[in-house]
Amino acid sequence: MRHYLKQLEIDLEQLCRAEPRVLATWLDADKEKIKSCLILLILGSSLYGASIGLWRAPLQSFYVAIKFPLLIILTTLGNAAINGMLAQLLGVKITFRQSFLAIIMSFTLVAIILGSFTPLALFVLYNLPPMGTALAKNAHAIVLLLHVAVIAFAGIVANIHLFRLLEYICANRFKATQIVFTWLAVNMFLGCQLSWNLRPFFGTPTLEVSFLRDDPFYGSFYEAVFRILAHYF
Repeated sequence: MRHYLKQLEIDLEQLCRAEPRVLATWLDADKEKIKSCLILLILGSSLYGASIGLWRAPLQSFYVAIKFPLLIILTTLGNAAINGMLAQLLGVKITFRQSFLAIIMSFTLVAIILGSFTPLALFVLYNLPPMGTALAKNAHAIVLLLHVAVIAFAGIVANIHLFRLLEYICANRFKATQIVFTWLAVNMFLGCQLSWNLRPFFGTPTLEVSFLRDDPFYGSFYEAVFRILAHYF
C-alpha cells in the first residue's frame, strides 16, 4: 500500500510537470497509468465538484461531487473508439488504448488543476450572500462565472500540454494541431450533452435540490442553446 501511494505521488508530480518525453513513456505502461489517472481524476474532480454545489446546499455539493467525475469519465469512455479512429486517420501512430490514455491524462490534469482551485472557490463562496437573501440571484451569477472561468482555464492548460505531448509523439506540429482540435470538438460535443442530462450542477435558487432533473433526457443542450439564440435574435 505504501509503495502504491508513493507511486501515485510520483505520477501526480509527473502529470503536473507534464514533460512530453516523460508522459510519452506512459503510453507504453498504459494499464498502470490508467489506474493512477482514474484515481487522481476522481479525487480532484470530486473535490472541486463539491465546491460547485456547496453554495446551493450541502446536499447539492454531495451530488455534484459524484456527478462531476462521472461526467468526465462518461465523456472519455463514450468517445474512446472514435478518438482512437480519428488519431489513426490523421496519421498519429498510437493504439486505441494509448489514445484513450492520452485523453484521460489530459482530463486528469484538468481535475488536478480544478482540485487545486477548490480553496479559492470556497473562499469566494464564504464571502457571497447566502441562499434566501435578496442578493441570492446576484450571488448565483457570480458562482456561475467563477466556475466557468476556472474550468475554462484548466481546460486550456490541459489541452496545451496534450498538444505538446502529441507534437512530441508525431514530430509534426500540424498533425498534432489537427488531432487536438478534432478530439476537443468530439469531446465537447458529447460532454455538453452529458452535462445537460446530468444537470443540475450549480443548482438554481428557485428549484429544489435534486440529483437529476425530473426530465433529464428531455430535449438537448443544443436545442436549449438554439432556443436562447432564437429568443434574442
